[in-house]
Amino acid sequence: MLERLKKTEEEISEFRADSQEAIEYFRIKYLSKKGVISLLFSEFRDIPAENKKELGLHINNLKKLAGDKLEELRSALKYSEVSGSYVDLTRPGIPYFKGSRHPISIVRNEIISIFSRLGFTVSEGPEIDDDNHVFLLLNFPPEHPARDMQDTFYIDRLSDEESNPDDILLRTHTSSVQVRVMQSEKPPLRTISPGRVFRNEPISARAHCIFHQVEGLYIDKDVSFADLKQTLIYFAREMFGKDTKMRLRPSFFPFTEPSAEMDASCTICGGRGCNVCKYTGWLEVLGCGMVDPNVLDFCGIDSKEFTGFAFGMGIERVAMLKYQVNDLRLYFENDVRFLEQFRSAF
Repeated sequence: MLERLKKTEEEISEFRADSQEAIEYFRIKYLSKKGVISLLFSEFRDIPAENKKELGLHINNLKKLAGDKLEELRSALKYSEVSGSYVDLTRPGIPYFKGSRHPISIVRNEIISIFSRLGFTVSEGPEIDDDNHVFLLLNFPPEHPARDMQDTFYIDRLSDEESNPDDILLRTHTSSVQVRVMQSEKPPLRTISPGRVFRNEPISARAHCIFHQVEGLYIDKDVSFADLKQTLIYFAREMFGKDTKMRLRPSFFPFTEPSAEMDASCTICGGRGCNVCKYTGWLEVLGCGMVDPNVLDFCGIDSKEFTGFAFGMGIERVAMLKYQVNDLRLYFENDVRFLEQFRSAF
């Protein structure tokens, strides 16, 4: 029996396997219930007592050798597969696609880049703010409809009957960031404030309760409406192309006087009319105007010495024009088929 043990030990040590089937053959032959080692343990019962100690030690060592050899064969095969020894080189390669930025991020970064070339810096502020910064210091009267519960998401409103500077709410515009800039810095000021805002509006192809804005502010001595107009013309041509048409319409905002809205020719329908531009051929891009003297005084800036202009735009609306998207809701649905279209954008 000792000779059989030595022969079996040599067979195990010299065994080679180049496939999973060969390794399984080794396991069944030596380590299964009916394998060589199991049969040796069965025969061990009939061995004379004086030889059991020596032969028992040999059989146990043989079992350990077979177990170690099995693990070695499995590891060697796994390594060779990973290293490519057994890879079918005729199989097609696995495509690896680059990720893409969200279109809102792409447009936001492009807007920042355009105004940075005009000397504007970026300022940010809290999304949860108080009535004082969102409404009061921006010259919103207490009875203004924007303060109503049906237009603003309030987190902690102290009174339902009248506004309170300490009311806590989700900001409805990033103009609240401009207020903080005017309170903390001295003119000249030239800044843009990108960020997410919230309004209690029904969701449709043209509106959403959550959207993104970029608001701009320029305050210095002798700033005029002509400066505002030239700034916006430069922005429109850089963003939408040199052939883009734009127009300014008189409007009203509590924090600017005079005020205007800027429309750009609808790139989705080419000016012929569609559901996005309400069949007018024009799409509102932003609101703008000269900063109301009351706002300057509220924020500690002398309105007799300084003037300024402000503007604000929705990033989703700009992205709709730029990429000819006809439904604003697509930006929030995380549909991979939609997002993959912007893989080549920067």
